[in-house]
Amino acid sequence: MRLHLSILLTILGCCHVANGLRILAIFPLNGRSHWITGQALTMGLARRGHQVDVVSHFPQKKPVPNYRDISLDGTLEPVINSMNASMVRNVGGQDFELFVRTLGTKICALLEHEKIQQLIHNPPKDPPYDLVIVELFMFPCFLGFGRHLNVPMVGVMASTFHDWVSDVTGNMFNPSFMPCLFSPYRPEMTFYERLMNTVLTNLVGMQLKYYMRMEDEYVKKHFNIDESVMELHKDLAVILVNSHHSLNGVKPMTNGVIEIGGLHITEQGDPLSPEIQKWLDESTHGCVYFTLGSMVRIETYPESVQRAFLNAFESIAPVRVLMKVAHKEDLIPKVPKNVMVQSWFPQVSVFKHKNIKAFVTHGGTMSIQEAVYFGIPMVGIPLFGDQPTNMNNVAHLNIAVSLGSLKNVTEETLSYSLNKVLTDKTYQENMKRISKLFKDRPMTAMDTAVYWVEYAARNGNALRSPAIRLRWWQQQLFDVYGFILACLALALYVVIFVLRKLTCLLFGSKACSKKPSHSSESKKRK
Repeated sequence: MRLHLSILLTILGCCHVANGLRILAIFPLNGRSHWITGQALTMGLARRGHQVDVVSHFPQKKPVPNYRDISLDGTLEPVINSMNASMVRNVGGQDFELFVRTLGTKICALLEHEKIQQLIHNPPKDPPYDLVIVELFMFPCFLGFGRHLNVPMVGVMASTFHDWVSDVTGNMFNPSFMPCLFSPYRPEMTFYERLMNTVLTNLVGMQLKYYMRMEDEYVKKHFNIDESVMELHKDLAVILVNSHHSLNGVKPMTNGVIEIGGLHITEQGDPLSPEIQKWLDESTHGCVYFTLGSMVRIETYPESVQRAFLNAFESIAPVRVLMKVAHKEDLIPKVPKNVMVQSWFPQVSVFKHKNIKAFVTHGGTMSIQEAVYFGIPMVGIPLFGDQPTNMNNVAHLNIAVSLGSLKNVTEETLSYSLNKVLTDKTYQENMKRISKLFKDRPMTAMDTAVYWVEYAARNGNALRSPAIRLRWWQQQLFDVYGFILACLALALYVVIFVLRKLTCLLFGSKACSKKPSHSSESKKRK
């Protein structure tokens, strides 16, 4: 009986694979935080029986069924643990030309790579691709694949929705209550904040669009498409966005923009080492987890900054601390006894431990989502990008304390913030409520993402907004409002003209005669 059941399941599995899609997934950025979303999606599709060919810098260590790596590993300088203090300051300065060149034009140059050239000139034909998935960020040049292969295309955003593509995707962006990606504000804004958010939204959008025009030449050269890279966004059938309304606020979105926040989160994390397991088990007074993400190295900051962290951690003893430091040997000496320093921690497994009571974070999207999922209150030290907005959102929900930036970190401010989230029960209670909201969905994030990818393959551009056929000034109804104002002005002129004529008829020619000029009056006096 068992043998027959095994055979039946095998046959059903083979049929499922045979009916699966062949998908080309392109994630050309070499940042691990961006790849986390891409990896979760592509692995999920492969598990559902779809054949997925994945272009990335992160090939799998072991073969995965239905998953084929097209590796770009080694083509760009690694960014993991690559950012020192001065680099963070430069990124925080928001030099958008440098931003686009580094994370856009430089990435588009990978179209020259022989493996990508092979996909362009000799794509597989047995079977051909049914769908293209492309990460959306500063390199829209890769959107040329959808039109080149003549198949539906799904975009993936590793952050909240990118406001600078709102017009070309037909997903209207309203800065009165929607902070732009680089804005420090939360949805409830004062007049001044709405003013600044509106200015920032338009200023950032204009700069990014201007500098991304440099990528047009790559599209023309490699795909023979004479179209701007921004216009290629109109080819997208569905956009998957790594956000959720419980954290990022309620926003109007078209049917083709799907929130998949938390897609990467799984209950099964990498196992804890015996050393870390023992440390956490013995943290009977609680433990705080500290990391500034996969890129930034805290040990490159001045000694005064490092000492502020270590002194603050020491001040909360007997509460213990797990501190992620890429190169332990570069950290200043005299680490407190209640602090364990390691170059890496399995974050999900750490969060799952019952003794973890707080999380000190830079405010990255993935880390915040994981902390919310596992119900860990936070202390935020945002550094750049969308991190200030992320931390403002969770601070407004009273599930975190945000210090605003690293400039505000002192032993006193950090100690105060840690004690606040550790001892004030409000943060734990609010976190339980928000965690419940984050998990309360009709389908899991993975089921949602897979469904809409398959929907795009079945139905093409059925969800594409009609707004993409309008220019920005038409979307904002400037032409309609201008016409209405012109009509009102014309009507007012006609009313005034008619009233004057009636006045002339009723009161005679004297009422219509013009007052004598000053010069004529002076002549009469003479």
